[in-house]
Amino acid sequence: MHKTLTFSDHLRLIDERSTAFRTAVAAAPSLDMKVPTHPERTLFDLVRHVGTGRRKAAAIVAAGPADGPPEKSAWEDGKGAPREREALLAWWTESVEQLTRALGEAGPDRGCWTWWDDSPSPQTAGAWARRQVPEIAVHTYDAQLTVGTPQPLSDEVALDGFDDCQFTLCATTVAWPHQPAVVDYHAIEGRSWRLRLSADGAQVAHLTPAAGEAPDKADVSARGTASDLVLFFYGRIPLDSLQFDGDRRIFDQLIAWDPSV
Repeated sequence: MHKTLTFSDHLRLIDERSTAFRTAVAAAPSLDMKVPTHPERTLFDLVRHVGTGRRKAAAIVAAGPADGPPEKSAWEDGKGAPREREALLAWWTESVEQLTRALGEAGPDRGCWTWWDDSPSPQTAGAWARRQVPEIAVHTYDAQLTVGTPQPLSDEVALDGFDDCQFTLCATTVAWPHQPAVVDYHAIEGRSWRLRLSADGAQVAHLTPAAGEAPDKADVSARGTASDLVLFFYGRIPLDSLQFDGDRRIFDQLIAWDPSV
């Protein structure tokens, strides 16, 4: 059995991964170092991007139920991220504090705007908290990779994070534009997911066959650590880093598919 993470767990992991992100940035010889996973960005650009994202999430949560996100002025003060390292690190810390304060004041069940309204994930502050963990964790990996100290995501972060990626980012009612397909993901830590792609959209389920019963074969499957599944999902490592079986073209189609357009 795997522990189901709570709202408090997500707040704890936001703080933990944000601290690891700060540590990596503080250790960098220069903020002008190129980020290998985003060669067009420097480390400074990465901090500014991730910090601004946390401020925006904080403003969305603080606004409560709404038909759309708040105005940009709600999360941008017009000054932007400072260039000097210590000031930038303080700005980053403040960005995370804004996020955790907004989440803490809202509580897990308060409604708020989300961009995943066609997925099974709820439109709540709790869902925003959960979504922040893999986002910050993957960007922490980016920062660590930049300074030469990449670390895999912990099982706790990766298992819950990949689950969130599937149910929040993949599940949709937008029609799949290719031949119907079934995709399985297997984490060696003991969890599996099945993604069904069809004209009805993308449906996600936990793959839990009855004892002694083999599930129907998928068109393509990938197996690896939960950390590697998350890093593959976010495009940080290639498919060849995983064990895969079946029609590789389906993964190529999935990577190219943007249901929002």
